[in-house]
Amino acid sequence: MKEGVGMDFANAAVGQYMPGDSFMHRLDPRTKMLTSLGVVIGLFVVSEPWAYALLALPIMLGIMVSQVPLKLITRSLRPLTFIMVLTFALHLFMDPGEAIFSIGRITATYEGLRLGLITVVRLALLIMATSIVTLTTSPIALTDGLERLLKPFARLGLPAHELAMMMTIALRFIPTLLEETDKIMKAQMARGADFESGNIAKRARAMVPILVPLFVSAFRRADELAVAMEARCYRGGEGRTRLRELAFSGADVAVLVVVGAYTVAVAVAL
Repeated sequence: MKEGVGMDFANAAVGQYMPGDSFMHRLDPRTKMLTSLGVVIGLFVVSEPWAYALLALPIMLGIMVSQVPLKLITRSLRPLTFIMVLTFALHLFMDPGEAIFSIGRITATYEGLRLGLITVVRLALLIMATSIVTLTTSPIALTDGLERLLKPFARLGLPAHELAMMMTIALRFIPTLLEETDKIMKAQMARGADFESGNIAKRARAMVPILVPLFVSAFRRADELAVAMEARCYRGGEGRTRLRELAFSGADVAVLVVVGAYTVAVAVAL
């Protein structure tokens, strides 16, 4: 049976690696990171709605060939829902322009509506583009890819391996901490805690019983990880060998050229 077949995608944590044998899984991690970075840069360069629609095409194509359910990709947007709504509201009511409606002294404008929608779409596409990379790349491959990309800067004194390791661990701890937060909130709610009623200040105070055990759990996990790495004689990147050496294939070169040229064409044709 192929790797990843029959997996329970519904119970997968956001950002967790999903094993598989798709075209996206087989690509070199550097290819996925570079193309994702190029698309993200393009999202910040363009400003027209049609340009965002064109940049969304390679993201949608990447989701299709990765064979990862779209529902799992969109779940990565949930933690940023509040930020998206707040950003949209700030643009809608703070940007000057032709008035749509007024609430007291606050006026919503068409220009604010346009900029708010563009900002939300840009943020959503950015998260989706980066989620494809983490969902289709194993932690080891992600670390090796980051290290190889940062290796040229080692001559300037940049600790490429250590930095790549820290970035990978941070990325992989995000879904773990989100899952831990959900468990703590459910446990507190079962004990009568209320996180939804009251004003903003009351809701902020209600989050304290969540943050304290969450920090304790994070430090405990970090200590366990450090002990596990030391028990396995981990000594950093100096003289470290790899089971699989990264190498660009013809498919990697084709993806880099096609996606890179497409992104540049969209960005230039503003």
